[in-house]
Amino acid sequence: QVQLAESGGGLVQAGGSLKLSCAASGRIFSNNNYAMAWFRQAPGKEREFVAGISVLGGDTSYADSVKGRFTISRDNAKNTLYPQMNSLKPEDTAVYSCATKRGGVRVAPILYDYWGQGTQVTVSS
Repeated sequence: QVQLAESGGGLVQAGGSLKLSCAASGRIFSNNNYAMAWFRQAPGKEREFVAGISVLGGDTSYADSVKGRFTISRDNAKNTLYPQMNSLKPEDTAVYSCATKRGGVRVAPILYDYWGQGTQVTVSS
């Protein structure tokens, strides 16, 4: 059974930073065959891709809206996925969820097999 659990959300002022974490069950990282990604969903909007990272961490991809501000990384020894989010804007307010799938990173949420419960990030202006 694959399980993902996010943490680190909260309230931050515009221009501030947050670092989220996604703790994953060992099977994902030990198999070294799962790409991971962060998605977010704001009220009244569809879930959108934020950032993704390949199985061994060598390749990353970002939504245009977060390029240069967010950095995704993974620590396979700790079974943990991170996004470091800097220069936050009110439009970054959303529930952030981590997800994983076999193979490479894709932007479509439907392609991901396992999801965490999400953590709320609120950026005040």
